[in-house]
This record gives sequence, structure tokens and C-alpha cells, in this order.
Amino acid sequence: MNDERMRTKNILPLLIEFSIPAIIGMMVNAIYNIVDRIFIGNAPELGVLGLAGISIAYPVTLVLLAIATMIGVGSATRFSIALGSQKKDEASQYMGNGLTLAIIFGSLFLFLGNLFLEPLLKFLGSSDAVMPYAKSYLSIILYGAIFQCVTLAGNNFSRAQGNPKNSMISQLIGAIFNIIFDYIFIVLFHMGMAGAALATIGGQLLSAIWQLVFLFGKRTIIRITFQSMILKLCYALDIIRTGIPAFLLQIASSILNFVLNATLSKHGGDVALSVIGIIMSVYTIVLMGPMTGLTQGQQPLISYNYGAKLIDRVKETLKYSIIGATMIGVIGFIAVQFFTVQIIQLFNNDEKVISLGVDALRIWYMALPIIGAQMMCANYFQAIGKVSISSFLNLLRHIIILIPLVLIFSHFFGLYGIFYAVPIADILAFIITIILIVRELKNIPSQENK
Repeated sequence: MNDERMRTKNILPLLIEFSIPAIIGMMVNAIYNIVDRIFIGNAPELGVLGLAGISIAYPVTLVLLAIATMIGVGSATRFSIALGSQKKDEASQYMGNGLTLAIIFGSLFLFLGNLFLEPLLKFLGSSDAVMPYAKSYLSIILYGAIFQCVTLAGNNFSRAQGNPKNSMISQLIGAIFNIIFDYIFIVLFHMGMAGAALATIGGQLLSAIWQLVFLFGKRTIIRITFQSMILKLCYALDIIRTGIPAFLLQIASSILNFVLNATLSKHGGDVALSVIGIIMSVYTIVLMGPMTGLTQGQQPLISYNYGAKLIDRVKETLKYSIIGATMIGVIGFIAVQFFTVQIIQLFNNDEKVISLGVDALRIWYMALPIIGAQMMCANYFQAIGKVSISSFLNLLRHIIILIPLVLIFSHFFGLYGIFYAVPIADILAFIITIILIVRELKNIPSQENK
């Protein structure tokens, strides 16, 4: 791929070219957790307790995702900015050091997670009934930590290299084999939670292999070499610093899930935990799927053109990204509001779960049409290397606003107070983000001319 087209091709078709494979890839990647939940929720020996077990383990998997995303996004952002500035040696170092960091952090997560597994699950609010299910699932998922870190880093590198299709294929491989393995291990072999976990890490292993073959091969703009993988402190710190906003966004989700699990368990028991598992699955489909895919499509375009000082192209990329994210949000809102029962029945047919889930989903996603714009603007600051603002915006929605509202509303209004806290937090975060992005865009021309 000739990187010159990043600065010359029309933005809209270029954004579509980068975003569609990323969206497909993220939608496919979302299948990992969703397929597990569908198979588990419909397995007679697992059902509600199995879904609750995955909900308890979910914050831990989000921490792993946060680490992998920090490395992948941080490396890819610095790579794109360096490439846009025509500093190819520097770009090579960022990518090689990023892969090394992915392996190191994945290994640390595997070791520490297994060392403190049971205390961690108790801390996350697992009941005695749910503990065996959560432990069986998470103890195996942790062994895929290195695979997931390498895969996510590789996916970001592929997009930064101008090859989003390679990232999509990597995610397709993992998801397709995850489905096949789920059927084999859960339905045929009746391996329960362990089977679901083995299916997930099996798919991740195959995705990691695919990415490594690409990154060390001849189809890249800049190939990873063992020399570029030698860790250098200046590059490693730069990668981590740039990736911190993406890390904080995922960590915020993990902390939020911990708070939600605790409050939902207190006010609604294991049924409420099952419902939040379904809500998180919808979140994965709508937000971590198409909307996150769109942020991944815009990131290399904004980073590259910002590095090349082509500010009009930067603004145009953000504009089209916001329009696309808003359209996705509206479609998701309509689906959730009008097909609520059908969505819940994909995961479980328990009458109590359906009854509570219908109200929960409809309330939870009332502000879905505006969430996408907030995500695109927060990602914009990440893409241009403005770490402090991006970090603030990534913490804003989940940590700064939503968690206090959940605690306050649940105290005064009980279970339904938790549900109503979510759209209120979404609206407040949207207003603050729009104020910041308008101020930033007004200042860009003067910054360029300095």
C-alpha cells in the first residue's frame, strides 16, 4: 500500500475503506463474548448461573482488553504520526516495541490473574452459587492473555499500515473458530464454562498467528524485525503515554462493571446479574462493534494527516465520523426499543429475566443516538496525541458521572434507579464533550500557523 493516498485520496471514500473492515472486524470480535453467552444461557446445566458467572468475570476481561488496547492504540497512533511526518525509522521502532510490550503485559496478566483468581472473583461480588461457574471460565480465559494482546496490537498495526482488511480477516478467523469450538466443547462434549473459555482462547490463538505472519511478512509498508522489537525506554514510554486514554476508557468500563455488579446483586440478585450480562452483550454489538470500528477507521486518518499538517483533512474525517456514528446510534436505538423481547430471548427464556430485561434495555439505551458523537470526539483527541483531554473524556462518561449517579440513584430509587442513571450520564457527557471539541477545532488554525 502506498501511504501517499492517506494524504491525497478523498476523505469520505477513504474513511469508508478503513472503517468498513474495522466495523466488520469489531462486530465479529464482539461475537466472542456474545456467542459464549448464547451457548451458556441456553445450556440446561448452566443457564442463569452461567450467565451470572460470565458477568462476574467480565470486568477482569475488560482489564486485559484495556492493556491490549493501550499498547495497540498507543503504538499505532505514534506509528501513524511518524509515518505522516516521513520518519519511517521511528515508525518501525514504535511498531516493534509495541509488539514486545504486548507480549510482556500479556504474560504478566496471565501470571498475576491466576495467582489471585479466587480472591479477585470474591472481590468482584461472586456469590457461592456463581463462584464455580466464574472460576471455571476465567481460569482458562487468562491463558489466552498473550494471544489477545498480540492480536489486538496486530489489528491496530494493520490499520495503521493501511491494511484494515487484514485486521478484519484476523478477527473473522478468531470469531468463526470460536463459534465452531463453542458448539464442539459445550454442545457435543458438555464441557460447560470451561468449554466456552477454551473456545474463546482457541480463536484468539489463531488470530494471533495470522497477525504475526502478516507483521513479519512482505505485505506491510514497514515490516517488524527482531531488531525493532528490542525494547527502548523512550519508545516504550511514548507508546504507553499515548495509549493511556484508550486504557482508561476500558478500565472505566471495568470499574463500572464492578460497581454495577455490586449494586445490581444487592438490589436484584442473580437475575439482575443475568440481565446486565445481556445488556453488556448489546453494548458489545452496538458500541464495541460498529462505533468502535468507526473510531478505529478514523484514527489512522486523523493521526497521519495531523502529522502531515493537513488540518482540513483532519476536520473532514471527524465530521464524517460523527455523522456515521450518529446514524449507527439511531439504528441501534430503534432495534433496542422495538425488538427488546427478541433480543433477550437470544440469551435466555427465563420469565424473570425477560420481564426485568425489557425495562432495563429500553431505559439503558435511551440516549444511544448521541453516544457515538461523544466517542468520535474523545477518539479525536487520542488520535492527535492530546493525552490529557482524551483521558478526561474517556473517564467522563463512566467514572466521573455515571458511577456517582448509580450509587446515588440506587440508594433512593432502588434497582430502576441504576437503569435511569445511564441515559442521564450519557447526555451530560455529550454536552461537555461537544463544548471541548468546538473549542479545540476553533484553535487548530492558529496552532498550525505558529
